[in-house]
Order: sequence, then C-alpha cells, then structure tokens
Amino acid sequence: MAAYTTIDNPELHFQVKIWTGTGSSNALTLDGDEDMQPDYVMIKQRSSTQQWNGYDDLRGVQEYLGWNTSIVENTQSQGLTAFGSDGFTVGTDDMVNKSSSTYVAYCWKESATAGFDMVLYTGNGSARTISHSLSAKPDFFSVKSRTFAEQWECYHKLLGATKCLQFDDDSAEADILGRFNDTEPTTSVFTVGDADAVNKNTYTYITYLWRSVQGFSKMGSYKGNGNADGTFVYTGFRPAMVMVKRTDSAENWFVFDNKRDTFNPEDTFIRPNLNNADADESGGALDFLSNGFKIRNSGDSFNNSSGTYIFMAFAEQPFVNSNGVPANAR
Repeated sequence: MAAYTTIDNPELHFQVKIWTGTGSSNALTLDGDEDMQPDYVMIKQRSSTQQWNGYDDLRGVQEYLGWNTSIVENTQSQGLTAFGSDGFTVGTDDMVNKSSSTYVAYCWKESATAGFDMVLYTGNGSARTISHSLSAKPDFFSVKSRTFAEQWECYHKLLGATKCLQFDDDSAEADILGRFNDTEPTTSVFTVGDADAVNKNTYTYITYLWRSVQGFSKMGSYKGNGNADGTFVYTGFRPAMVMVKRTDSAENWFVFDNKRDTFNPEDTFIRPNLNNADADESGGALDFLSNGFKIRNSGDSFNNSSGTYIFMAFAEQPFVNSNGVPANAR
C-alpha cells in the first residue's frame, strides 16, 4: 500500500485540549503522546457565556483576539500567560480559568510542512501583496486588524477572492469591496485591498493561513441533501476537529471535536461567531469516521437540501500512514 501521508502523528501539529478551571494559575499539558509547543491557541469557555480568546507567539503572550468579536487586540495579564514545551499556562481570568468552569482550546503549531502560517503586517491603504511561508496556495485564511475595530475577513478557496466571510458573523458569503482585491493568493503571497478591515494605513494586522495537507488537514466544501442520512465528506483522515459554515445563506459557524464528544454521533458543538456555551444537536450532527465525516442531521445549519457548506478539518489519525497502516474507526 502506497504511503498516504508524511505526517504520521498529527498531534505534533494540532491538538484539542479540554480542562476544568481552577481559578489559580494552571500549566496545562496537551494530551498527545509526543510534545507539541503550540504557536496559536484559541480558547472558549464551554459552560457559560464568554467570548473566545485567541493567543499566538507572534503577537506575544497575553495579547488576545477572539473569533466572535471585532474588538481590537487587548492585553490580558491573567489570560494565556505562557506557551510551554507541551502545552500552555492560563492565569486566573474567567475567560480562561474560572473555578469549576469548563474550557476547550484549539492548538496549532506553525509549520509549512503542516500547512499553517501566521503573518504580521502594517497597512498602507493601497492594494498590495503580502508574503507568506506556506510554499503552497492557502485554502483558507483570515485577516484581523489589531488596532482597529473591524471584523475577521475570511478567504476560502470555494468562494474565491471576490467574496468573503467573517468569523464574527453568521452572514452568507458576500462580495465586499476592498477585501482581497479580487485577486487569488499564490504559493508565495496573498493580496489585500484598500479596506480598513485589511489594510488601513499605519494600522497593524495578523493573518492566519492554512492549506490542505494530505492525511492531516482539509479545507473543502460539500452540498447538503436535506436527509438525516446526510452527505459523506472525504478528508483522508479521522478528524480531531471539524469546523462548518453554510455559505449561501445566513447560518452560524459550528465546531465539533474529538475531546468534547469521544464517540459518535458528534452532537456537542460550539459556535465561533457567538459567545454562547456548548450546545447539543438533538439526534447528533455528524459522525467522525476513519477517512472523513458524515452528516447525520437534516437541519439547515449543516444539511439544507440546496445548501452549500465550507469546512476546515484537522486530523486525529491519518487514514493510511506512511507505513501503509490504516486508521481505525471510532
């Protein structure tokens, strides 16, 4: 059997972490068999209403930007306080570590091999290209102003550079002037227009970019069928996380993962565009399979019969590793 992936251990590049808050500084260790020092961590309190909190080692520890809000970058001295060799430390703030509250974090390691890059730049007010280090065309990227209260502007290969979505909004795809200058990204650059959300003169921005990597990550799309025996989406791996957004109509973003639900069906979701707590989809939303995921719900959020959906998924285990060993089902 031919090798299917060069990333036999996805946990070296992406992991999901759940924990219960203590109210005191807490050094959290990731659960993988090998160490992974994350470069980007997005945290959400699961048990009550609270905004998302995202930290990366490029902007610096304690500087946060949450998916569900357009606010500028803020400093939280008791948020994520350190990136460790196999995890991260949270302080005492309720957003990350309230006593007895539950949390989830999505953790990425920056790596061209694993298809994730972070880029800082300063706006100049005119359409321009900006370099990235993926060595391949990004399939998904999101731009956020650090110094100006603007939405997250998201590119997805399905929509192309003429349209965009926003992490902090449930709106359908839209052609909004000045975002990506109607110019597709390349293997070395992405393009921003002259809009304040992506390129206001002298303001600073962060961009997170991903590309699909065989056996490890997949950014794609699927069509709904309106049936509880829903669409099967091939990823080439057993997912650790799946994010879904309908694009042709207003619907929330949804995230499912292998830590909050450890068996099928996946019915626990959290919404990146809202500050809401965990919620459950009655009857289940989808199954995580050895080579992808299957929709198990006929609702509009995931499976409208005429709906178009984008997804971003990361692996728990490749379908076939470099030694030809197949993955097990859950």
